[in-house]
Amino acid sequence: MKNVAVIGAGTMGNGIAHTFAQSGFKVQLIDINEASLKKGVETISRNLDRMVAKEKITEADKQATLDNITLFTNITEGVEYAGLVVEAATENVDLKLNIFKQLDEACGEDTILATNTSSISITQIAAVTSRPEMVIGMHFMNPVPIMKLVEIIRGYNTSDEVTNTIMELSRTLGKIPTEVNDYPGFVANRILMPMINESIETLYNGVAGVQEIDTVMKLGMAHPMGPLQLADFIGLDICLSILNVMYDGFKNPKYAPCPLLVNMVRAGKLGVKSGEGFYDYSESKKAEKVSKQFS
Repeated sequence: MKNVAVIGAGTMGNGIAHTFAQSGFKVQLIDINEASLKKGVETISRNLDRMVAKEKITEADKQATLDNITLFTNITEGVEYAGLVVEAATENVDLKLNIFKQLDEACGEDTILATNTSSISITQIAAVTSRPEMVIGMHFMNPVPIMKLVEIIRGYNTSDEVTNTIMELSRTLGKIPTEVNDYPGFVANRILMPMINESIETLYNGVAGVQEIDTVMKLGMAHPMGPLQLADFIGLDICLSILNVMYDGFKNPKYAPCPLLVNMVRAGKLGVKSGEGFYDYSESKKAEKVSKQFS
């Protein structure tokens, strides 16, 4: 399994492609948007530059990693020789189901189909294919090249052979795979998202401000990043999507998204990627920080 196709060149997709390519795999990075592909490769190159600067890899290692990546805008062409496909598209059920229908038709019968979904049922995704035993979840953490954990999620029909193969493959990437069962949110987000949502509720109810809430969790609970800042980095739209999946799956009010989160997403305040969320990430704010450093 030396050929791996990755669907989606966004934050998670380019991180997954980077990780496989750096480990010596031939990676076919696929995205229907050429601009997204270009941006994805630029991100990989910048991240490799940081590793070179820190002397973790050499310039030759960087070039070898980039040489291992081939770009495609057509799924059928991109997955032709893949032994494994990792889907890392937007966290949208209909989109993922459509992609897996296409993959089922385009891929060889021995190709393992994995999804990087952070909350959507693996069993539901597998059901639209003719090979449910070959479908599995590989939930990488962001930033992918750095974070060690990979949640390995078995669907109802995922075979032991496929599970063992993906567990071992994850180890070859230098990751620590952890097997979990197929329930909404799995383990990571079933625990993380209610905490983030409760932090937003705390802000919404006027208990404390953004920085105060994050400070309490960082200094009091030894979290490296406060929950509101973490939500900004994940993307508030992604947080909302995951909470909705869990609320629909469990029918439990504790997973209902806070109205403040809903309104912020409606207003386009999605966190880092939009320039504003609970914190301001705009260019003017960056310029202000630089000015203060030299004043």
